[in-house]
Amino acid sequence: MDRWVNRVAVVTGASSGIGAACCRNLVAKGMIVVGLARRENRLQELKASLPADQAKRFFTHQCDVSIEQNVIDTFAWIDQTLGGADVLVNNAGVARRGAVIEPGNSESLLATLKTNVLGVAWCTREAFQSQKRRQVKDGHVVIINSIAGHAVPNVPGVSSNLYSPSKHAITALTEVLRQEFQMQNTQAKITSISPGAVDTEIFDETARLRFPDLPMLHAEDVADAIAYCIQTPPNVQIHELTIKPIGEKF
Repeated sequence: MDRWVNRVAVVTGASSGIGAACCRNLVAKGMIVVGLARRENRLQELKASLPADQAKRFFTHQCDVSIEQNVIDTFAWIDQTLGGADVLVNNAGVARRGAVIEPGNSESLLATLKTNVLGVAWCTREAFQSQKRRQVKDGHVVIINSIAGHAVPNVPGVSSNLYSPSKHAITALTEVLRQEFQMQNTQAKITSISPGAVDTEIFDETARLRFPDLPMLHAEDVADAIAYCIQTPPNVQIHELTIKPIGEKF
């Protein structure tokens, strides 16, 4: 991690779960970290929980990645305040309950696509353009995907709604971005990390009661994987990393 010390990492969806764990992990390893989320109060709580020397290197900014102008303004602020993002962790994501064929669910479907797909595209675009302006050629973009982005889990009585389709789009988007980075004559890396079930707020109380014995990863397990992927040698790119808890049946 030596080459990343005092360089800037931006983490979306940083107010809880994987995002918060990632912020803790990277700032502890010496990076300057910007946590983005809709819930500014949760970001401030995260900052207050850090040791003083780490809190000085942790910055917060309210951002809804499903709103393009919000993303543009946020990355402009990062450029002006900290010089720009060298690492981007696209973690923000939503999972909505209910079936695709239910009437009156357009808002829910759009929210999933805007956050899980377009938000990733917009954040990656802004981070990459910042790196290009600054002639940073060793940047790294990480996308938190899911095993549901490779196969649709078939759970009786439960629909994955547009969550799984949105993650399949991320699987394809990762390859598109890899190709586009190559076309730009840069050494920037792109990595998709696909966890199995993770013990985060996405699993609400209803889901926990329905699946009481479901094996789960901890958010810190995924944060460790992110740190591992971004510290590979210059000639090594981890394109896809799948992590499952022991005993997972999906």
